Amino acid sequence: MKFGKVADPSHIDFTLPPDHPATEIVLRRNENGLENISIGCAKWNRTDLKGFYPKGTKDELRYYATQFNSIELNATFYGMPTPEQILTWKDKTPEHFKFFPKITNTISHFRRLIDVTDAVTQFATAVAHFEEKLGMVFLQLHDNFQPKDYNRLEKFVRDWPEEIPVAIELRNAEWFSDEAVFNKTCELFEDHNITNIIVDTPGRRDMLHMRLTTPNAFIRYVATDSQHDYKRLDAWLAHLAHWKQQGLRNLCFFVHQDIGSFDFLSAHFIKRMNDTWKTSIHIPQMAAESTGTLF
Repeated sequence: MKFGKVADPSHIDFTLPPDHPATEIVLRRNENGLENISIGCAKWNRTDLKGFYPKGTKDELRYYATQFNSIELNATFYGMPTPEQILTWKDKTPEHFKFFPKITNTISHFRRLIDVTDAVTQFATAVAHFEEKLGMVFLQLHDNFQPKDYNRLEKFVRDWPEEIPVAIELRNAEWFSDEAVFNKTCELFEDHNITNIIVDTPGRRDMLHMRLTTPNAFIRYVATDSQHDYKRLDAWLAHLAHWKQQGLRNLCFFVHQDIGSFDFLSAHFIKRMNDTWKTSIHIPQMAAESTGTLF
């Protein structure tokens, strides 16, 4: 994800803003504690994960799933998935692996949430075949989808099938600059159990709104491929620990970076989490360090 990247990140204030007051209220409703931690990348293809796969790897998803416990599945954005394709992906991954598929652009970008009942039904029916491996689907709205189109968003939210968990990413700046609009939208999400996605990207700090609408944190982190990233990730760990104490139920954290140009930030993040949270999440390795089986 290149969205929000800047040529020179040195002038950016990467301090995480304070939580919206409603976030603690939402978190404290969850009395069951932390249930699942999903950390992964946006894609599994060799081009985007340059240097990750050992020489001779033939099945990239199968190998990827030996190193990560989840994937932000952008492939479903570019074409409507079929049940057969979903089952193929599902069968290549281990028991506790989770998929987070992006809703097809037919719905979000081409039809712009107008007359999408048929497409939503087709998409939801397909991804339901992930069964226990479905983490959460997510809708990414176009940059120019504005609050003037709120009624479309409201209808989409109200009509969405409740059995399929969903998160929504708002991108246009007007959703965040108008406090009344933002609060109205977040209340809609709360009422319908919709997770509000947080995007941490250098050039769009307004999307770092810190307003959770469910006890789930879905965070899309865009790296700068510089030393700034270490402090940024450590700050997230501290903040997430605070949310965990308040009642965080599920953590979904996806790192977007060009791993061929900088250190493997997902591995750094997971290692620091294991050290500080006493978790035992597998730390992914680059090909030179990996001893995994080739497929």
